[in-house]
Amino acid sequence: MAQARPLEGLTAIVTGAGRGLGRAEAMELARLGAAVVVNDFGQPGRDGSGEASAAPAEEVAAEIRAAGGRAVADLGDVADFAQARALVQRAVDTYGQLDILVNNAGILRDRMVFSMSEGEWDSVIRVHLKGHFNTTHFAAAHWRTRSKAAGGPVYGRIVNTSSEAFLAGSAGQPNYAAAKGGIVGLTTSTALALAKYGVTANAICPRARTRMTEDVFAAIPASQGGGAPEEGELDQLAPEHVSPLVGYLASPAAANVNGQLLVVHGGMVAIAERPRIAAKFDTAKESFSYEELDDLLTPYYAERPPNETFAAAEVLSLKHG
Repeated sequence: MAQARPLEGLTAIVTGAGRGLGRAEAMELARLGAAVVVNDFGQPGRDGSGEASAAPAEEVAAEIRAAGGRAVADLGDVADFAQARALVQRAVDTYGQLDILVNNAGILRDRMVFSMSEGEWDSVIRVHLKGHFNTTHFAAAHWRTRSKAAGGPVYGRIVNTSSEAFLAGSAGQPNYAAAKGGIVGLTTSTALALAKYGVTANAICPRARTRMTEDVFAAIPASQGGGAPEEGELDQLAPEHVSPLVGYLASPAAANVNGQLLVVHGGMVAIAERPRIAAKFDTAKESFSYEELDDLLTPYYAERPPNETFAAAEVLSLKHG
C-alpha cells in the first residue's frame, strides 16, 4: 500500500511554479509532504516580457501554507548563474537541505527558423536549457558534498521538463525544440554522473493546457484532444494530470527510475525508448562511394513516409483501470 505522504521530511524546489504546470507540481509535492520553495520570476508574458512580480510565487506559497503545508516563495531568475545558486542555498538555509529539484521554468518566442532573430533564439535557450543546467549544477554540488560527508549515497531527485516538440518536431519552434532536446541530453548525462551519490534524474514531456499552450490547443479540434472542455467535462489537458507523475518520480518509490524520458497527459503515461537503429547498410568494398550510397539509401527513403523523422520512436502506453 502506497504511503500517504511519501515526501514527508523532504525539501523540493520547483521552478516556474507561479502558474500552470509548475504550480500544479508544487501543490502536488506539498500534498505529498514536501516543503516547497516556489520559484517564479513572475513576468506576465509567456515570452518572458513584462514587469517581474512577486505575486505568482507568493500566491502559490500562500496557497500551500493555507492547506497546511510548508512553502516559501523565491523570485530568482534561474537562467542567471548567481541567482540559481541563491535559489538552492535558499532551500538549504530554510529547510536544512535540498532533496528534490523540479525544473519547469520556460518561455516561448516562436518563429520559423528562417525568420527567427538571434535574440529570440538566445532567450529561449537561456531560460530553458541554461536554466535547467544552472539549478542542476548547484543541486548536484550540494548532493555530492553531502554524499562525501555521509560516506555513501544520499537522497536526491531531479525531474526536468522536456517536450513533445523535441520528440516529434515543431516547425515554428526551432529554439524551443532544440532547448527541449538539449534538456534530455542534460538529463541522461546527469543521471549517469549522479547515480553513485544516490541521485536520480529523469525528464518528462508533459501535454497540458497552460498560458504557454492555450492557443496551440485552441486551434486543435476537440475530437483530436484540443479545444476547451464543455462545462462539467473533465479537462484531459489540465496540468493536474501531469503533477502526480512528478510526485512519483520525486518519491522513494522511484529509486530505480533513472535517466528516463516519460510522456504524460490526461490518463496516459508513455515511456520513450532511446533512438534505435532502424536499418543498417554495409559496403561491399573497404568504404562507401557516393554511387553505392545512392543505390542503397535512395530507394530506402523513397519507401518511407515523406515526413517521418528519426524521433518517431515507439512508446509504451500504460493504462491503469
